[in-house]
Amino acid sequence: MKKTPSFSFGKHKVNPGERATVELPMAKLYTHNEMTLPVQIVHGKRPGPVMFVCAAVHGDEINGVEVIRRLMNSRSLRYLRGTLLAVPVANPFGFIQRARYLPDRRDLNRSFPGTKKGSLAGRLAHLFMSEIVNRSDFGIDLHTGSNYRCNLPQVRIDMEDEKTLELAKVFGTPVVVPSELREGSLREAVASQGKPVLVFEGGEALYFNETVIRVGLRGLLNVMRHAGMLPSTRKAPRIHEPIITERTSWVRAPMSGIFSRQVKLGEMVRKGEALGVLRDPLGDDTENVCAPFGGLVIGQLNLPLVHEGDALIHLAHVQDREEAEETLDEYASKLTDEDFGLER
Repeated sequence: MKKTPSFSFGKHKVNPGERATVELPMAKLYTHNEMTLPVQIVHGKRPGPVMFVCAAVHGDEINGVEVIRRLMNSRSLRYLRGTLLAVPVANPFGFIQRARYLPDRRDLNRSFPGTKKGSLAGRLAHLFMSEIVNRSDFGIDLHTGSNYRCNLPQVRIDMEDEKTLELAKVFGTPVVVPSELREGSLREAVASQGKPVLVFEGGEALYFNETVIRVGLRGLLNVMRHAGMLPSTRKAPRIHEPIITERTSWVRAPMSGIFSRQVKLGEMVRKGEALGVLRDPLGDDTENVCAPFGGLVIGQLNLPLVHEGDALIHLAHVQDREEAEETLDEYASKLTDEDFGLER
């Protein structure tokens, strides 16, 4: 059998069956302190694809950091084929400040592919592309909701990309959401190289959500098994076909006030069903907020204080209600199953 070569990463070489942590130099803080982008490399004993997984592109979205930490501690990686590039904190500046953006107030996820001599965000994006993406065959980017918003676990993809859709189905979230490629996003930059990339969304910024973390970890392992990077498990659970929605829409506040939500994530609602009630704090005005169409609640605002026009409830259109409810029931049953097949 042909010997697996070492994996080269800048000046570093990782031998088959080994792992290494590489600190990529970034711009210093103005206090003269060094800043680096930590990358953990796991190089399998046998050849296979190179996959990157990253989190905290938005520095306050921390669920994915824990997902990657658990992945790196999984015994499954002993059987890895190929190479895993793990970047748990893609935006260290924002992560330190518990903030979405970088110190220059730019959004890293609107700065790709970046430039070597651009803004701070552009330079970090360029570093990530040149050192991580260019060495990878495909990738997964982990996110959460933002600004007091919480998301049902979901995968967002370009539906026209068949390879990405295949990986999205394998990942194992209850719903797959169509999402156009946004200029400057990591997803758009990776896709422009012809490489599949998934965006996993789940939970809320600055909070750990155990359900989301477990779904994210299981999803990563599902994709790695599908790609031949990990062996199949003897007790691998059957992956139910996810709900693939054609469109989604946020229901917005018709007035300013205090919102009392009456639905929850993962709940199916019918057209005209009450989603909540908006009340003026003085008690003068009250308005019911109803579903404009039947669908699945995939996102919600957790902050009850809203201005007119604020996004309240994110609905995904569902074609077959019965099939969707079956998918949700199976998804919920897996969450109560202690055997996720994570360590086999």
